[in-house]
Amino acid sequence: MVNDTPIISFFQRVLDPIIIMGALYLTSMLLGQPFSGYALVLMVLAFFISTSVYQQIDPYRAWRSGRIAAYARDIVSGWAVTAVILVMLGNVTGLSSHYNETVVLTWFIATPLALLVSHLTVARMLSGGDRASEVRSVVIIGANDVGLKFASTIEANPNLYMSVTGFFDDRTEDRRPENMRHPMLGNMAAIAPYVREHQIKKIFISQPISAQPRIRRLLDELQDTTASVYFLPDIYVFDLMQARFDNVGGMPVIAICETPFTGFNSMVKRASDIVLGLLIQIMLLPIMLVIAITVKVSSPGPVIFRQRRYGLYGEEIIVYKFRSMTVAEDGANVVQAKKGDQRITKVGAFLRRSSLDELPQFINVLQGRMSIVGPRPHAVAHNEQYRKLIKGYMLRHKVKPGITGWAQVNGLRGETETLDKMEARIRYDLDYVRKWSLLLDLWIIVRTVRVVLKKENAH
Repeated sequence: MVNDTPIISFFQRVLDPIIIMGALYLTSMLLGQPFSGYALVLMVLAFFISTSVYQQIDPYRAWRSGRIAAYARDIVSGWAVTAVILVMLGNVTGLSSHYNETVVLTWFIATPLALLVSHLTVARMLSGGDRASEVRSVVIIGANDVGLKFASTIEANPNLYMSVTGFFDDRTEDRRPENMRHPMLGNMAAIAPYVREHQIKKIFISQPISAQPRIRRLLDELQDTTASVYFLPDIYVFDLMQARFDNVGGMPVIAICETPFTGFNSMVKRASDIVLGLLIQIMLLPIMLVIAITVKVSSPGPVIFRQRRYGLYGEEIIVYKFRSMTVAEDGANVVQAKKGDQRITKVGAFLRRSSLDELPQFINVLQGRMSIVGPRPHAVAHNEQYRKLIKGYMLRHKVKPGITGWAQVNGLRGETETLDKMEARIRYDLDYVRKWSLLLDLWIIVRTVRVVLKKENAH
């Protein structure tokens, strides 16, 4: 791995196993419980399960980029998954009867705290005089936008434990970027001798694929050094969405436009939807029954309005709402509701102002067709209209549509009577896809309550 510095290796291979297994032993001793053979079995299971879980979550990715809060979240969530698996195994196999509940519960709580404290302590110790031995010297081949961006990233993230020595490039001085902050060390022919002489640890090549013959010669020359060599894909000059490296049948591929809800994130998102969706449905059921009766007796027509919308990956779904209008448009032409729209019933006007007409969509959430938070679903007719007018419009369907969203809590709720307003809404939708986190979802839900109480932009 590019970021596999000694401190990270120390955490993964030595410190973490000692803390996880040692915490169980110390907890048993402090609570006066004998450390039996069953405790040893639990210790071994915890080691292998936690290792597998943390490999999937990779908390050190956040650590290396300096995002300590995200790192702490990953450590805690990873251990929570480990604890759940251990409890399930204990119940299924009957091993749980051999353990003291107080010891196990204390161990479950103490372990993530011990991991965090120990990591931060070691990092602080190494941030002093010993830090120099951890820092890897880096040279970048290619004085271009990608190379400069990578150098800036290294400078901005000291936890990467890398230091840029300079650049190599064959271009003349007048063709080099003006904003270079690192020295130009020479041309391509000077790379291998420089690397050997200065014991450079890492080389990053930022060159287009069209330079293949030159790159092949360079790689042959670098085989006479001990430096690690990496390529910087030029895809990073584009606006990427949830970009990540993956493999298909063992062949490496790069995802440049992907949903954030894969693996562990998918599980977290779905679990939060089910838990919150059930709680909200139970609490609001009496209100929904009253609304249904009121809609039925106030105007002719069905209680529930069903309309085709685009869901995840652009597949058509049926979305439920309390009927608020005298019409139920779902054809090729759907006219957006406007302020003072004569089609809106008196009861419907109140429902739309208070967003109570959206409550049946919690059924869509429990069905798995929608999420509580996500880009608001538009009528199929509007999708077909705006996908031709707004670049990247359909990328909002990389995630499930939501009852509320990032755009709605930023003043873009209700009618979008101009193209500019719809473009602004789409910008927020795509920003949500790029930046998703469970905390962002919870923050959007809190802000939604405030927006609804203020009755902003609803008609």
